[in-house]
Amino acid sequence: MNGEEFRSPVYSGAVALREVLKGSEAALGGWCVVPGSFSAEIMARAGFDWMCIDIQHGLMGEQDMVGMLQGVATTAVPAMVRVPWNDPGWIMKALDAGASGVIVPMVNSPEEAAAAAGACRYPPDGYRSWGPTRVSLGVADYETVPALDRLDEIVGVKGVDAVFIGPSDFAVSMGFPPRSDEPEHRRRLEGVPAVCRAHNVVAGIACGSSELAARWRQAGYTMLALPSDLVILRRGAAEMLDAMRR
Repeated sequence: MNGEEFRSPVYSGAVALREVLKGSEAALGGWCVVPGSFSAEIMARAGFDWMCIDIQHGLMGEQDMVGMLQGVATTAVPAMVRVPWNDPGWIMKALDAGASGVIVPMVNSPEEAAAAAGACRYPPDGYRSWGPTRVSLGVADYETVPALDRLDEIVGVKGVDAVFIGPSDFAVSMGFPPRSDEPEHRRRLEGVPAVCRAHNVVAGIACGSSELAARWRQAGYTMLALPSDLVILRRGAAEMLDAMRR
């Protein structure tokens, strides 16, 4: 199954994978069960048409998988991951880490197939959460609609002390691009703090910049997550290079 991305480099990898597997010639794959980024790179450079990193029966874990995907990425060979099980968490992690597609074991019914396919795709075609960590490298730049429709009920549940909104997830669920600033998207998010205050619940939100943090603070959010280390490192390096090359 291929992971669908919004204008991400890995999406082009997924397209390449489709082209390889649906071509008129037999597509010869390399299969990795031994952990190691260097061994994965050696395999990828041997001339295989596609690669699979086998987490189900291979001797590697999540961190090994990331390194092996990085090793294969030094070539033009698309890499799949065979995940341990039909587990949405593993499927999404593999795709976010840069897999061009996933092989999902033990799919024995249409319902299980639908669950696996849904984990690979963003709304409205699936239920994958927006958070393409490694996959987002090179991109210039899921709370869902039903969740906000029932926000009053959710924050009214005993034991809920705070809610944390992912604006990109919510945008995707509305059919907008992840970093949307559509008026309806903004309006819905601006209404969250008041509902939370009525139940004495903290309103939290992810902020992609200091400007957005200021906006959401003004709207009443008090738990403000600033950009991740990934974003800060990438942005800082880009700004430094831009300044030096002027």
